Amino acid sequence: MAEFHPPIGGVHEAALYVADLDRAERFWRRLGLPLVGRSEGRHVFFRVGRDLLLVFNAEATSRPGGKVPPHGASGPGHVALDVPDAAALDAWRRHLAEAGVAIEAETQWPRGGASIYFRDPDGNSIELITRGSWGF
Repeated sequence: MAEFHPPIGGVHEAALYVADLDRAERFWRRLGLPLVGRSEGRHVFFRVGRDLLLVFNAEATSRPGGKVPPHGASGPGHVALDVPDAAALDAWRRHLAEAGVAIEAETQWPRGGASIYFRDPDGNSIELITRGSWGF
C-alpha cells in the first residue's frame, strides 16, 4: 500500500443509527445542533461545526434501492465531536447537565487533551474531545 495518497480534508460526515428518529431529533436539537435535513422515516442530519452528524433509521438504510448503497449498524455506535479547548469542554459539561444528559465518563489523555462521554437515547456513545488528545 502506498505511503502517500491524494489529499483528504478530514471526516466530512459521521453517522449514527437509531430506532426512533423523532426521539433522536428532539435529543440533538435540545443540545443545540442545527437541523440541516430530514427525510421522514429515514434520516435527520445536523450541523456540527463545519461538518455533519447523520442520524439514520438503521432499518430504512439497510435496504437496497436508494441513491447510495445500503448501510447500517446494529448495537451502540460511537462518534467523537471536536471541541476547541478545556474551557469549551467545561461549557459542554454544564450544557449537558442543564439538558438533563448524564456524563458517563471523563478521561484525561496522556498526550494532552480530555474527553467526556455520554449516551444518546439509543445508547450510542458520544464523545466530546479537545484538540491535542492525539498529539495534534
